[in-house]
Amino acid sequence: MRLVCGVDEAGRGPLAGPVYAAAVILDPARPIEGLADSKKLSARKRERLAVEIREKALAFGIASASVEEIDRINILQATLLAMRRAVEALAVQPAEALIDGNRSPLLAMPARAIVRGDATEPAISAASILAKTARDAEMRRIHEAFPQYALDRHKGYDTAAHRAALLLHGPAGFHRKSFAPIRALLEGAE
Repeated sequence: MRLVCGVDEAGRGPLAGPVYAAAVILDPARPIEGLADSKKLSARKRERLAVEIREKALAFGIASASVEEIDRINILQATLLAMRRAVEALAVQPAEALIDGNRSPLLAMPARAIVRGDATEPAISAASILAKTARDAEMRRIHEAFPQYALDRHKGYDTAAHRAALLLHGPAGFHRKSFAPIRALLEGAE
C-alpha cells in the first residue's frame, strides 16, 4: 500500500500565538465520515472528529512554530517549518505528502501543493482538523494566563474585541510583533 499524508496549517492570520500544522496518514480500512475543511465545521464537530482521527489514522503528527520564529523568519517560512516538523513527527514514512495551499515545505519525500486541498483531499481535511483543534487548545491555555485578551473567543484573530484589549493592555509576549497592527502599537508606545 502506497502511503500518502495530508498536511495543513492553522493560525497563519492571527495577531497572536504560534502557527500549527498537522500531517495525517489515513487508514483506508477505517474510513472517517464527515471530514471537511476545518473552517466549515463547528467547534464541537471538529473536536469529535479530532478524537476519531487520532484513533483511526495510521499515523499523525502535530507541530508548531513559535511567535519568536514567526517574527524572525516571517509567517510563510514559519508555516512551512511547522509543516515540515509535523511530517517529521509521523511514526510512519509516507511515499508522498499532499500539502494544502500553493507552497510546499522541503521534505524527505515528494510533496504536491493542492490549492483548496482541505476541501478535496480527505487526508488534508483530517490534517486541517488536527491543526485547528491543537491551535485552539493552545490559545485556550494562553487565555487561562491572560484572560484580559479573551483569546478563548477570538483565538488571537484581528477582531474588534482583540483590538480593544490591545489598546487597553498593550501587546503581550504571545503577540506577533512582526504583524502590522502589533508593530504599530509597539512603535506608538516608544
